[in-house]
Amino acid sequence: MMSPRSSHAGEPLRRRPSQRRSARRVERMLDACAELLDEGGYDALTTTRVAERAGVAIGSVYQFFPDKRALSQALARRNVESFAARVGRRFMIEDYTGWWDAVDAIIDEYVEMHRTVPGFRSLHFGDVFDLDLLDSVADNNTVIAGRLRALLLTEFGLADGEDLDRAILVAVEAGDAVLKLAFRHDPHGDPVIVAEAKQLVRGYLSRQLAAAESRRR
Repeated sequence: MMSPRSSHAGEPLRRRPSQRRSARRVERMLDACAELLDEGGYDALTTTRVAERAGVAIGSVYQFFPDKRALSQALARRNVESFAARVGRRFMIEDYTGWWDAVDAIIDEYVEMHRTVPGFRSLHFGDVFDLDLLDSVADNNTVIAGRLRALLLTEFGLADGEDLDRAILVAVEAGDAVLKLAFRHDPHGDPVIVAEAKQLVRGYLSRQLAAAESRRR
């Protein structure tokens, strides 16, 4: 997993759409890609099927995406950006009594996207193809870690440093593994296991942050 300070590199699009009509066409292609991934998996995904589902010519697909890998990469990026925006909106309108409530809010938003956003679960959990293709878990976890780190620093006055970075990285990776378990046999996410993920993250961070504070004293 990348550091929460890092940003995603690489650009799956051959070129950025310069007109609103082209941008809408690209969005339709990504919507089609998401639907097809959830329906049949990565192996069954083709640029031809994306074009048919999106109602565009195959040449329009190749104008922006060289292959289905690039389409999936662009979809993964859109999902990550959407997650960041949704978490940001929650932080703007909700008040938290402590950082632990903010952690719960981040997990709740993450779970909701897995339940409702086409393609999100397939890309993140690797149910349909090799995760090494996109490294989407790292992307998603980086967004979560970055949001949580910023919140702990700016909203709750925790001290910056390597101890905080390491604690957040471990907490996010551990929580991610338990959330994967929650969705393994339940497409909506087993609520009992989701609750366990929250407890795990909160308990671990509480111990690590208390230990870091003791060392500073």
